[in-house]
Amino acid sequence: MSLTINDVVFAFISGLSILSALGVVFSRNMVHSALFLILTFLGVAGIFFELGAGFLGLVQILVYAGAISVLVIFTIMLVMSVEVGKTNLPNSSMSTHLWGAYFAVLLTLALGASIWYSELPQVRGLAVSDAVGSLAGLMLGNYVVAFEVAAILLLLAVVGAIILARGVEEE
Repeated sequence: MSLTINDVVFAFISGLSILSALGVVFSRNMVHSALFLILTFLGVAGIFFELGAGFLGLVQILVYAGAISVLVIFTIMLVMSVEVGKTNLPNSSMSTHLWGAYFAVLLTLALGASIWYSELPQVRGLAVSDAVGSLAGLMLGNYVVAFEVAAILLLLAVVGAIILARGVEEE
């Protein structure tokens, strides 16, 4: 069994994603945790690209690494009332750590068992050569109205959040 360049790239990107996810959890600065979260989202997008799912990788970058991360950082900056260095203080309770470890092991075992015992069919030769192009054709063709309504709804949500954040000035 020999390693290919795809294996090395996959291992590098997945290792980077795991390290940045640990940075989210263990960072003492909430802004740094949000930046590690962006790096984690970009790592997951890289894994999608490596697996040949280009559309999912683009959606991961646009929706999660772009919109959601900006929203998280905006919310942190908006509601933060103390210094940045004092925002993500550690919890020294041993029972909290034990419960967290218990749930992490439980979820890992449940995920492993669901993958191990499921009978996934092997699908070969059914891949669309231009999946992103066909999805773009559908979104901007048959479903353009729904696409535009979703865009307007997101725009209204951002405007409403800005209005709520600034507050109403009384005259």
